[in-house]
Amino acid sequence: QDAFVAFHVDKVLVSKYLKSLQIGELAPDQPSIEPTKNKMLVKDFRELRATVERMGLLEPNQLFFFLHLAHILLLETAAWLILFYFGTSLMPFIVSLVVQTISQVQASWLQHDLGHLSVFRKTKWNQLLHKFVMCHLVGASAKWWTLLHSRHHAKPNCWQKDPDIDMHPFLFTLGKKLSVELGIKKKKYMPYNHQHKYFFITLPPLLFPTYFQCHTFYIAYTKRYWVDLAWMLTFYIRFFFTYGSLLEIKSLLAYYFILRMLASSWFVWVSQMNHIPMDIYYDNNLDWVSTQLQATCNVEQSLFNDWFTGHLNFQIEHHLFPTMPRHNYWKVAPLVKSLCAKHGIEYQCKPLLTAFADIVHSLKNSGELWLDAYLHK
Repeated sequence: QDAFVAFHVDKVLVSKYLKSLQIGELAPDQPSIEPTKNKMLVKDFRELRATVERMGLLEPNQLFFFLHLAHILLLETAAWLILFYFGTSLMPFIVSLVVQTISQVQASWLQHDLGHLSVFRKTKWNQLLHKFVMCHLVGASAKWWTLLHSRHHAKPNCWQKDPDIDMHPFLFTLGKKLSVELGIKKKKYMPYNHQHKYFFITLPPLLFPTYFQCHTFYIAYTKRYWVDLAWMLTFYIRFFFTYGSLLEIKSLLAYYFILRMLASSWFVWVSQMNHIPMDIYYDNNLDWVSTQLQATCNVEQSLFNDWFTGHLNFQIEHHLFPTMPRHNYWKVAPLVKSLCAKHGIEYQCKPLLTAFADIVHSLKNSGELWLDAYLHK
């Protein structure tokens, strides 16, 4: 299936594990695609996939990723040196925080590449460097991220299957249909008609320092990811030892939590701009391409946008080809646009600020739909 092909780099290896699960083959007169799937779209996408492989667009440029890692390490070093040379007064404190935030977010984008096995040809090298970047540089579990993010890619924006929208309905009401459904059932966990306002002070600044901070340790411990936990501890030992030698305990804790809040805000605005404004509902068992396209949109390309978003401005291409190295997204984008045009599928691409504004607009619309349904007699 297309999902199997999209996720796995070494298909021969993983195929061996599937042999024990085979229970038979379809009879010659049985259809191989369910009625909910677009047969012609599936056929054309598989031809596009073959073209992508022939063009070598799944092959990584390791110099690109080396330079990306180098700039992360240089920024992290610079953040400490700023405090070391210029002291810990307000201005050096702020400048150091900004530099360290940039390093942390860029490390988050790099771990995303490694988690998708798109940096090295060998899976084991991706996984090893993933632990270094995610666990040691960021302080979170690599396996925890893979567990959640793989489910997101399999069924993006599908309620009860995509963990990225688990904030519905306890914090926000998401999607037009789900919001109406929630209102009809007279359920109210939060004042959803104001969610576009309290979004600014909840999810962006608090996701990392609260939920993610606890959840990554909880999953790593309960699932016994002992190697990840050991790597994660090296982050905290290194961070509090190096910065603790320069800052008093109150300033150190303030530095850490402000750092997490800034990185969280950057991450949330970028990660949600491609999904929250799109269709959110139950899984309708659509084909791979339709599932990804109804849940994702792009942001216009520029050198800044590519760097600022970790190339997640090409969210459509990333979701269709999750193992593709990010530096090749722009090359496959025209082919994906042509596929969408042929089948009458909307290919959304917006300016960066418009994409940010659409997050707020979609939350406001969902809140109003919930309120109308909730008040309806």
